[in-house]
Amino acid sequence: MSKIQAIRGMNDILPAQTPVWQFLEEILQQVVQSYGYQELRFPVLEQTQLFRRSIGEVTDIVEKEMYTFEDRNGDSLSLRPEGTAGCVRAAEQHGMLYNQQQRLWYRGPMFRYERPQKGRYRQFHQFGVENFGMAGPDIDAELILMSARMWRALGLSEHVRLELNNIGQADDRHRYGEALTAWLTPHKDKLDADSQRRLDSNPLRILDSKDAGTQELLADAPVLSDYLNADSVEHFAALKSLLDELGVAYVENPRLVRGLDYYNNMVFEWITDSLGAQGTVCAGGRYDSLVAQLGGRSTPATGFAIGLERLVLMLEAMERTPEALQRSADVYIINRPEQQLRALHLAEQLREALPYLRVLCHCGGGKSASQMKKAYNSGARVALMLQEDGQLRLRMLAGEGEEQLASDSDVVARLGSLPGLSGVA
Repeated sequence: MSKIQAIRGMNDILPAQTPVWQFLEEILQQVVQSYGYQELRFPVLEQTQLFRRSIGEVTDIVEKEMYTFEDRNGDSLSLRPEGTAGCVRAAEQHGMLYNQQQRLWYRGPMFRYERPQKGRYRQFHQFGVENFGMAGPDIDAELILMSARMWRALGLSEHVRLELNNIGQADDRHRYGEALTAWLTPHKDKLDADSQRRLDSNPLRILDSKDAGTQELLADAPVLSDYLNADSVEHFAALKSLLDELGVAYVENPRLVRGLDYYNNMVFEWITDSLGAQGTVCAGGRYDSLVAQLGGRSTPATGFAIGLERLVLMLEAMERTPEALQRSADVYIINRPEQQLRALHLAEQLREALPYLRVLCHCGGGKSASQMKKAYNSGARVALMLQEDGQLRLRMLAGEGEEQLASDSDVVARLGSLPGLSGVA
């Protein structure tokens, strides 16, 4: 009988890999909570109509990438391909939006059916933040400041750059789309295949094409900035002024558009050159019409999402994960079969008194030499060996293997004073 394998593009995250994930998620959570954001959790499965109405009928996500099926009642359901729509649905359903200000964050798996490649998978994970009820450029600036603080906390500031654009309102983009379509149509045969398909359905997405020939053709095309309304221009100018005063470096990218129809005015991306083609690690912007579009009252909103797989790749390549998180244990207790009760009792005593320690009590028997090898392999800093006379032998597993004796009554104080263990300065 053949073994069952994981679905292509939906990857297991193994124990050797989880430390960098834990480190990343803890840092991101600490940053958003320092800005007063609260966590919201919502289902991975939603009504398909939620994504059709929010993301857009003619986007790649809805047309080609969603996992959609009918349940036993005949209702069309989809695995969430992104987090903003579900966050808005949940907040609106529970009365959190009208005439209120909310700062929310979430994390979890998203699903898109596309060709798996490095940094892009069919099940992937996002960390997102959304805020509601604030219309000014100050909240946009705070959002960008928060993302910049994340890169500093992760040690990645030198490896990312901020790109901004103003995509105006839906009416602005419609007028520009007509002008762009009219300009590109005589040159349609020179466009790449995806851009030819988008020409009649979603021409702004052509600006995002990675095809060199298409980009060369766009050099002389109409520009979106000539079609923007005065309020949008003023808002974007105010945001840039705030960022300038706050010392946040950015690049204006007139070709930057988002693949989701609900965005308006300010959009941004944090880009890295460390991951090859998959260079966007964080993206977001304003989406002031989405709440009303989904049945609520008009509510200003802005947010961003981070692709965790791509940040994990960066952190692994740059070895940013703290060494302590790569160990499975801090203290390893070595014992013989007749000492099992004492060993288990001692392990519980240590966990009670020093809860920051990871205590691994050897189980399953075996010779002392074999147990000591397992202690080294665990990454533990200290091995506790139970002696026949009731004493404990503490062996430091780093350096020259210094040893000292202790009793059950004073081992807590001994371990608590040792540098280099988790939670110890």
